[in-house]
Amino acid sequence: MEVTKLEHACQIVTEGTARLVIDPGDFTRPVDVDGVVAVIVTHEHPDHVTPEQIDRILGRNPDAVVIGPAGVARALTGTTVDVVTAGDHREVGPFELDFHGTRHNLIHSSVPVVDNTGVLVNGRLFHPGDSYTVPDVPVEVLAAPIGAPWLKVAEMMDYVLAVAPRRAYPVHEATLSDIGYGMHTGRLREAVEPSGSLVVLAPGESLTI
Repeated sequence: MEVTKLEHACQIVTEGTARLVIDPGDFTRPVDVDGVVAVIVTHEHPDHVTPEQIDRILGRNPDAVVIGPAGVARALTGTTVDVVTAGDHREVGPFELDFHGTRHNLIHSSVPVVDNTGVLVNGRLFHPGDSYTVPDVPVEVLAAPIGAPWLKVAEMMDYVLAVAPRRAYPVHEATLSDIGYGMHTGRLREAVEPSGSLVVLAPGESLTI
């Protein structure tokens, strides 16, 4: 299995000829790939999904299913969404998908908290969306958010220490300057290294899992 990081929150997971797209939002290049069996959307915010990205992916892959929590189904009017929440399991092509968490991290008391459900792919790769959900199973590889309006570095480090992945790579970086990205990545490395190692992927780079 291989994961390719795109800009910000989007990842493409490949197993054989099948692909899984996670969180194709408007901070990410147009996702023009074939072989997509499913699109996973952790929550409805536009940096994680847009109708244009979904239409583009489904236009090339009409048999792909879109999976996400209830808020995603409400936001993507006109698109059929398989609604999932914490504890649900799906099998799509070569991918076994287990879902964890129900709510987005708090941005501010004035900002509504939306549905957010992270996904564990084939029991190995966890993408939490915009949450600090700690799965109740070991995580081999963590896509670790490092920059967001809801994110505090100390809490990010505590989250990674709680998950204790064997490997992690930073995601959700579009809100950071180059200097900020370097600072946050350094703190992320400090949190990961007691249990594993940090791999820094530029957009378009891949990691074999």
